[in-house]
Amino acid sequence: MNDYLIKGNITKSLILFSIPMILGNLLQQLYNIADTFIVGQYIGSSALAAVGSSFTLMTFLTSILLGLCMGSGILFSILFGAKQLKQLKTSFFVSFVSIGFLSILLEIICLLCIHPLLSFLNIPQNIYQNTYEYLMIIFLGIFFTFLYNYFSSLLRALGDSKTPLIFLAIASVVNIVLDIYFIVSFHMGVSGAALATLIAQILSGVSIMIYVFITQKELLPQRKDCYFDKELFKKIKDYSLLTCIQQSVMNFGILMIQGLVNSFGIATMSAFAAAVKIDSFAYMPVQDFGNAFSTFIAQNKGANENERIQKGLKSAMMISTLFCLVISLIVCIFAKELMLIFIKSDEIEIIVKGIEYLRIEGICYLGIGCLFLLYGYYRGIGKPGISVVLTVISLGTRVILSYMLASYLGTTIIWWSIPIGWILADVIGILYGIKKEKWKII
Repeated sequence: MNDYLIKGNITKSLILFSIPMILGNLLQQLYNIADTFIVGQYIGSSALAAVGSSFTLMTFLTSILLGLCMGSGILFSILFGAKQLKQLKTSFFVSFVSIGFLSILLEIICLLCIHPLLSFLNIPQNIYQNTYEYLMIIFLGIFFTFLYNYFSSLLRALGDSKTPLIFLAIASVVNIVLDIYFIVSFHMGVSGAALATLIAQILSGVSIMIYVFITQKELLPQRKDCYFDKELFKKIKDYSLLTCIQQSVMNFGILMIQGLVNSFGIATMSAFAAAVKIDSFAYMPVQDFGNAFSTFIAQNKGANENERIQKGLKSAMMISTLFCLVISLIVCIFAKELMLIFIKSDEIEIIVKGIEYLRIEGICYLGIGCLFLLYGYYRGIGKPGISVVLTVISLGTRVILSYMLASYLGTTIIWWSIPIGWILADVIGILYGIKKEKWKII
């Protein structure tokens, strides 16, 4: 257990706590990037389109579990900051049983409803079978995704952001090695890519669970702590469900955009699949920094360190702004080179569409960086409902503009609708903070 988030230098604490989270999520992206690179180079653009569409769907499904786990993690952080360890143990029991049950239910529903899901995504017939085969295997890893995210959230709530990184690093290496083994050596196609990811998910989920049960015995619930507490369940429900809604709404909007993109054909699907990987990789650090910031806010709220929260807000804004400016410059300058990582040089149409997407998104990363901080702040102070509202504004804007104007302006308006949604949500979130939370950000 560590309490450096409620003591000492704020900027240093935020950076030290967020770096392992950033590295961990970048490694997690390697699951999908390894699939994209090897599939694109060794199987072809049709298989890449299948894996890309599956990635968007799996991101949405994972966001449901991630939101539930993150919501519980915020409550854990508040209880830890307030040194209410008995309640922390009971909260662990109640949330683990509840979210674990939901993850199993989600896995069963996905396996039974795979064909309706593919129809919803407008998957073309020439890649339908590849997408089906890929998802049938990937869906088997949903419960293990829950295990990893749940125990990672618990450790981070206690101030340990390094241990989840270690387990994820091992799993990432396994995933990449198995990708090469199954696809290149055994020619298993998209099924090989899915199987490699599934094995890596099982490894990361089970290993981190065993680690927690061995090393955190003093915080794990004993028999006397394993009971249903209505008050704690209500808190867990409020934090977890609202955070889940926020995460899933965000990714459901992206899923709807994927369905619209699919209607423009294989070339656009392939460009979107590759560009989204690059885009996600580029702004992932500020997303993880926002999650780290949320833990910082929650622990200090539990400890009643209100002045430290105000100072942390200013520090977080400065760090996020600097990073976003640098990454925007890199993505805009090297958009072509980044696309060539995933797409063969003779696929000109795909590369051109991907470059357009990256440069439009790239110049606006400051907007998404600010939005992730707003999400983290409102979750941390116990107002996850505000994060939901901001997400609905951001994604609603994106979906409405895309579906209304794409038939007239093509894919360009789909790309521009994304940063427009970010900026609109930023303005509303900041104005609310200044008026209701009495921010002093200058």
